[in-house]
Amino acid sequence: MKQICLLGATGSIGTSALEVITAYAEHFQLVSFSFNQNITLGRQLIKQFNPLYVAVGTEAIASTLQMEFPHVSFGYGVEGLIEAATLSEVELVLTGIMGSVGLEPTLAAIEARKEIALANKETLVMGGELVMAAAAEKQVRILPVDSEHSAIFQCLEGQPKENVSELLITASGGSFRDYTREQLKEVTVKGALNHPNWAMGPKITIDSATMMNKGLEVIEARWLFGLNYDKIKVVLHRQSIIHSMVIMQDGAYLAQLGASDMREPIQYALTYPVRLPIKEPKPFDLARIGSLQFEEMDFVRFPLLKLAYEVGEVGGTMPTALNGANEVAVAAFLEGRISYLDIEYYVQQAVTDHQAQAVVSLEQLLAEDQRVRQSVYNKIKEGERR
Repeated sequence: MKQICLLGATGSIGTSALEVITAYAEHFQLVSFSFNQNITLGRQLIKQFNPLYVAVGTEAIASTLQMEFPHVSFGYGVEGLIEAATLSEVELVLTGIMGSVGLEPTLAAIEARKEIALANKETLVMGGELVMAAAAEKQVRILPVDSEHSAIFQCLEGQPKENVSELLITASGGSFRDYTREQLKEVTVKGALNHPNWAMGPKITIDSATMMNKGLEVIEARWLFGLNYDKIKVVLHRQSIIHSMVIMQDGAYLAQLGASDMREPIQYALTYPVRLPIKEPKPFDLARIGSLQFEEMDFVRFPLLKLAYEVGEVGGTMPTALNGANEVAVAAFLEGRISYLDIEYYVQQAVTDHQAQAVVSLEQLLAEDQRVRQSVYNKIKEGERR
């Protein structure tokens, strides 16, 4: 029985992961988990899984739950996440939380020699150099959970690196894939959250619409698979049937495809290298699907994807600036404080203003992250606009 820590238990990744853990209760035990503010669902999960430790968003929530569940240990904030991830009983940490907050507990888990099932893009976008170096030093395996990176990982199994020519990441195009730049001026939060293929959290759904999500995936792929950016391509594939592909030196294309169901990559990361049946699988019939369509990615239509490539090539602290600015801008859009196209504006401005530095420490990355965030927040507050 594998002992699991699940960071982000009440989010979209966490919910799917809990379905897998519940379906195979004889294989997995949830010994620790985290959630931020959803105390109602968090309380239900404590009753259902009886964990040893739970990390929450605030001290007040921790105190409330401690009185209700005296046999469970509670923590809060980043320190709570780190303690949940490094608990001695934990064997594998599934990082399903959203945003830069995932970096510190993931690094701490690696230092504690815990296996990592990685669904937090920002961990490698911000700290790819530090994380991969630590994983190599501690001989810790990082198993990708994002459907695109899991697909590439599966296609690469048993393949020498020299056999690989390119990675091809597929993109659905998000909520506004058929909108012109002019039409994007009028989009609403409600419209942006209506993803055509996947049920995801608000932030990642907005990132899918702006294509920033795909940009973060490109940077993540560079660290996971060790290929240069000119060998990592993105193609528009509206159906989300093929989750990604690997192009071999001899011209062969290896593809991983299946239903739009996050349980599949989550379960594979938890059971690797064993494959277990998905309980109550979603219908998937290639004959009914009939055909698959692909389109070239339009970098003019999706400038944040182009920016992500440029930022990745610069490296250093530049991806940290990109990510921090995007998180602040997306939050402001979701709160109705800026328009949809303003997200692009503030992210591009933050990258232009940032002076990239070589990465030397976690503390440096966190400091730069906070500095960029505060700068973007101030500009939004002041109503700066071109």
